[in-house]
Amino acid sequence: MDMLPKCPANYVPLSPISFLSRAATVYGNRNSVIYGRTKFTWRETHQRCLRLASSLRSLNIVKNDVVSVLAPNIPALYEMHFAVPMAGGVLNTMNTRLDAKNIATILQHSEAKVFFVDYEYVPMARDALRLLVTEESLIPFVIVIDDIDSPTGIRLGELEYEQLIHDGNPRYTPEPLADEWDAITLNYTSGTTSKPKGVVYSHRGAFLSTLSLVLQWKMGDEPVYLWSLPMFHCNGWTFTWGVAARGGTNVCIRNTCAADMYRAIFEHKVAYMCCAPIVFNILLEAKPAERRRLVSPVEILTGGAPPPAALLEKIEKLGFHVTHAYGLTEATGPALVCEWQAKWDQLPRHEQAKLKARQGISVLTLAEVDVKDLDTMISVPRDGKCVGEIVLRGSSIMKGYFKDPEATAKAFKDGWFVTGDVGVIHPDGYLEIKDRSKDVIISGGENINSVEVEEILYKHPSVLEAAVVAMPHPRWGETPCAFVRLRKREEGEKGEVKEGDIILYCRKNLPHFMAPKKVVMKEELPKTATGKIKKFELREEAKGFSVSESNINQKTPQSRNQRSQYTHQQPMEQAVMAMSRL
Repeated sequence: MDMLPKCPANYVPLSPISFLSRAATVYGNRNSVIYGRTKFTWRETHQRCLRLASSLRSLNIVKNDVVSVLAPNIPALYEMHFAVPMAGGVLNTMNTRLDAKNIATILQHSEAKVFFVDYEYVPMARDALRLLVTEESLIPFVIVIDDIDSPTGIRLGELEYEQLIHDGNPRYTPEPLADEWDAITLNYTSGTTSKPKGVVYSHRGAFLSTLSLVLQWKMGDEPVYLWSLPMFHCNGWTFTWGVAARGGTNVCIRNTCAADMYRAIFEHKVAYMCCAPIVFNILLEAKPAERRRLVSPVEILTGGAPPPAALLEKIEKLGFHVTHAYGLTEATGPALVCEWQAKWDQLPRHEQAKLKARQGISVLTLAEVDVKDLDTMISVPRDGKCVGEIVLRGSSIMKGYFKDPEATAKAFKDGWFVTGDVGVIHPDGYLEIKDRSKDVIISGGENINSVEVEEILYKHPSVLEAAVVAMPHPRWGETPCAFVRLRKREEGEKGEVKEGDIILYCRKNLPHFMAPKKVVMKEELPKTATGKIKKFELREEAKGFSVSESNINQKTPQSRNQRSQYTHQQPMEQAVMAMSRL
């Protein structure tokens, strides 16, 4: 059997761009893209992508050349997910919240040959290009994407996107992919660290990840999908290709605001959308005039920061059905999905919300997921209590970090990709993240998972968003510090929520050593463009705080003697905890 040959009849390299030609053939007359007044069918989208690929080739884009784009969720950005690899290039979608310096850094590091810029971001792009000129770096060829519905005439350079489409060849034939290990996209990490790294995806990894998510999310026929998740985030968690695979409709919106999302859901009968938990708050905080009644349930796949059970319960009451996923840029987006089990339907709503907040089981094409002690690489017991490092392996894991072999080698250990996240595995095999390794707070030798404290904060009726980080403590070394954004008070609502109220609430619902010793109220919490709270910024801010006796000795229903007794019990509790980890 080993002598049977591999040939073009029985082996074709895997690539998600194959989904487009199939969609054009099978679903040719279905709507592929809707954006304002603009609508395309799959046949038209296929032709536009061929034209764009042809034009890119005429601009001397060849294999492995990087094509960067700075744009919101518009048809052009969707089309480039197919057209750029069709031309042999590697697509680099940029975070639209980056500043000029970061944009320049990515253009320089990626050595981008072509730079597409949405008209709205021309001023930012111009500043970034000036920085490149100052540093005598390679200047990419710049092309502006004007608004397809209402052209503005804004330009940066001579060419405009629709001109490339017009001039391209609709009968262009892409060269066959020789190796499915070839790079398809280059995504820079979202910026929760000071030095974002370039993550390289392969055609094979993108193809397999796409199929996994379409299958496990049970995406039905002709799905109508709302682009509330930025396409620049892990290529829209691969749904840029996945919607084509199902012959669905991409509903594009420039801004992820409540009015636009509700309007799109109502007008186009949206059935699917992805988002970070921050979007839940946008939907929940919508004004009455912005809301539309949901005529049928909308499936939401959410990821990013672990959504608190209380938040999941609130959003589902509006008519959204939430599936929780876990992933990261290096894993081509979601690597785990909290696959729902029918027997859980009989549980109370709050118990269902707790189960949904877990990160779940591996996507179908991920070979394996585990939680290990990184020192020994031994798996932790599957008891839902013993914590360890979450590790992954499979074809959907990145090829590596672009031009950074040292970081690549560090990320891969003993045949596993080390995520940097801390978690547990429950007896049923479902994984639950507890924290980022760097976000664990060590207080008096005891580990405090910031996520657990945040879960309690989100249950407070006045808290809309919360983040917990370590703050210096003169006795315990570190102690929790909470940053919160309060919900807007209703007209006529009495009683202003103060720091002491929230601390007292936490002390009633948590072991006292886990309760925040300081609570900072903020109008907004700093976030990345993907909705992740920038804890590194909050940690820096917390370093400047100190714990006073008034913070430590908050009034509680317990007597001073009871608090003293609890303090004396801590060493014994720590000893028991330490033994449980052996």
